[in-house]
Amino acid sequence: MIGIIFAPASGIGGAISLIRISGAGTDALIAALAGTLPKPRRAALRDFRAPDGTVLDRGILLRFPAPNSYTGEDYAELHVHGGRAVRSAIANALVALGARPAEAGEFSRRAFGNGKLDLLEAEGIADLIDAETEAQRRLALDQAGGAMSRAIGAWREALVGLMARQAALIDFSDEDLPSEVEAAMLAAIATLRDEIVAALGAGTAAERLREGIDIVVLGAPNVGKSTLVNAIAGEEVAIVSETPGTTRDAIGVRIDLGGVPVRLIDTAGLRESTDAIEAEGVRRARAHGARADFLLLISAPPDFMAPEAPPGIETLLVATKSDLPFAPPDNALAVSAKTGAGMATLIEILKARVMDLTDRGAGPALPRPRQMTCLRDMVAALDRAMAVSAPELRAEELQLAANAVARLTGVIGVEDVLDQVFSSFCIGK
Repeated sequence: MIGIIFAPASGIGGAISLIRISGAGTDALIAALAGTLPKPRRAALRDFRAPDGTVLDRGILLRFPAPNSYTGEDYAELHVHGGRAVRSAIANALVALGARPAEAGEFSRRAFGNGKLDLLEAEGIADLIDAETEAQRRLALDQAGGAMSRAIGAWREALVGLMARQAALIDFSDEDLPSEVEAAMLAAIATLRDEIVAALGAGTAAERLREGIDIVVLGAPNVGKSTLVNAIAGEEVAIVSETPGTTRDAIGVRIDLGGVPVRLIDTAGLRESTDAIEAEGVRRARAHGARADFLLLISAPPDFMAPEAPPGIETLLVATKSDLPFAPPDNALAVSAKTGAGMATLIEILKARVMDLTDRGAGPALPRPRQMTCLRDMVAALDRAMAVSAPELRAEELQLAANAVARLTGVIGVEDVLDQVFSSFCIGK
C-alpha cells in the first residue's frame, strides 16, 4: 500500500507523545495541520488544527524532506501532549487530511524499500525493541547499526570477485592457463567458506542470547528443587512443600544472569509413580532436561542420589540442605537455600556458564533461524563449487551462494559482476 502513513511512536500515558508521518505529500499535509512549514530538521512550535480550524494541541513539529529521512520519503514528527484525547484528535485530523494509520513495521519496510536499511538492519531494529537484557541490547544494536551488514558486505565483495574471476576463466577456457590460477581460485573459495562456517558457530551462541538460555533443575522429590529455584530467582515462583510430588509440571521463570536472559525451569521430582498426573509430570521433566542448555542435577542428604543426565548436555551437581549435618559428595557444590550458604557461588557459576554459551566472539553473529539458513546455503554452495571441476558448474554454485547473500541482506546484481569483470580482466577488449 502507498500513501501517507502515520503512527504513534511512544507509549500511552507519558507527558509527551511522538507521532511519525511519512510519504509523498507529507509537507502539504503538515502545512494544512500546522500552518507554515519549519526549515528541515529544525524544531518549531506550532498549533495543530483540525480541518475546520479548531486548535487540537500546541506542540513541536519537525520535518525531514526526502531522501534524507528514516524512511527515505518526506517525513515528519509531531511532539504533542500525551493524553489519549490529544492523540485521538490528532489521529482523526490526519485521517481527514488524507493519511492512514501505518501497518505493523511499515515505516521500516519503507526504509528497506528505499535503501535506508537492509534486511539485517531491519531485523536488528525488531530485536532491539524486544531486547530484555543488556547483552541482548548490544547484539541487536550491532545488527541494527549495520555492523553485521558491513562484515557480510566483505563476503559479498569477495563473492563478487570470485564470480568475476570464474567468468573470466570461462571466457578464456580455450587458452592454456597456468595451474596456479585454478589453485588460487579454489583457495579463495575455501577462505570465504571457512569465514562463513565460523560465523555459523557464532550464530549458535547469538541465537541462544536472542532466545534465552534454558537452565533446567532435575532431581528426586523433596531434594529442594523448588526452594532452590525460588532462591535463585529471588521470588516465590514454585510452591514449596514437604509433601512429595507437589510439583506436577514444569514451572519456568525468566531471570537475568550477567545480561543474558535465562529461563530457570523447576520440574517434577523424578521417580516411578502410578499417579497418572505425576507420571506425566515426570515425563515432561525428562523432556525438558533433554532440551536444556544447562542442567542443575540436585541431590540432598542423607543419600545424595543425583539423577542421571541426558547425554550431550553440560551439568552441575548441586547438593542442597548443606545446613544439615551430612557431608556432601566431593564433586557437588554444597548449598543451603535456607541459610544462603553457597548460593552466591552457585549464581556466579551460572553467570559464567551462560556467558560462555552466548559468547559469539568478535566476528559476525546472526541470531535468527532465517539468517542461519542463508549462511548454511552459502556454505553448501561453496562446498559444491570446490568439488566440481567444470567451470560452468562452479559458476552456477557461486551464483547460488550469491543468491543466499541476496536473501540475507539485499540484492547482488549482475552489474556488480560485470564491473569486476571489465576492470580486472578486461573482457571484451
